[in-house]
Amino acid sequence: MGAGMAGRLLSQGFAVSVFNRNRDRARALVDRGAVLATSPRQAAMRSDIVISMVSDDAASREVWLGENGALADTKSGTLLIESSTLTVGWIKELATAASARGCEFLDAPVTGSKPHAESGELLFLAGGSARAFGSAKDIFAVLGRGAVHLGATGSGALLKLINNFLAAVQAASFSEALALIDAGGLDREKAISILTDGVPGSPMVKRVATRVASNDFTPHFLMRLMAKDISYALQEGKERGIHLQTAAAALAEFEQAILDGHGEEDFTGVARWLTSHIASRAKNSGSRE
Repeated sequence: MGAGMAGRLLSQGFAVSVFNRNRDRARALVDRGAVLATSPRQAAMRSDIVISMVSDDAASREVWLGENGALADTKSGTLLIESSTLTVGWIKELATAASARGCEFLDAPVTGSKPHAESGELLFLAGGSARAFGSAKDIFAVLGRGAVHLGATGSGALLKLINNFLAAVQAASFSEALALIDAGGLDREKAISILTDGVPGSPMVKRVATRVASNDFTPHFLMRLMAKDISYALQEGKERGIHLQTAAAALAEFEQAILDGHGEEDFTGVARWLTSHIASRAKNSGSRE
């Protein structure tokens, strides 16, 4: 995602400094004109706007506050945008650290996947001050199809977790429906057509159905990262006295698929794994009887 966003900025004429813990992954961006920084600190020193897109809270903490982190030498007034999918607690801690440096801060995770990042069609879900949001409008216009200011710091982070756990629940439930279609001897193609064209046919269900039909699970969003997002959503719910039962059930399916070696596949691959897993269990149960 970060590479796609950086590439989009380069294509629109922005001067871009990039840092990646794996320097080889940044090489293609350097070939296109980006400056390769040796640390987040060096990248931030060169920039008026600093954007982070990493995997989880631990990675974000390291990028911003670790040794040679981005906040070590940022100029007062720099706009800091954290676009990773993270917990609200960490976002608020990071916002406090940014304020201490005299910087503007937005938590602005995105909806969309790698192709959307590359083509500038992300949707930014922003939390933070109205002033910071206003400062980011030009960059959001290049990177996305839109940006929504949701309110105070942490608002964007929370809605992104809600968005992702809901997507995961739909992917898991469609996978179970597919297993029942197969077990019941229904024509899979006809059944899927009825479901996707009817009330259940959300964009998420259609996305999984398309992947299943093509048997193409090229990774756009890794299964292990979706599992992380569901676990973060469950944490947010627990802190507010809400048990997200359907999210917990979906997480159990994703975690089992990851244990079976599918963590680096696209999260929609849960459909292929689950239908195969359920069929295998049914066959073994029949054999024992």
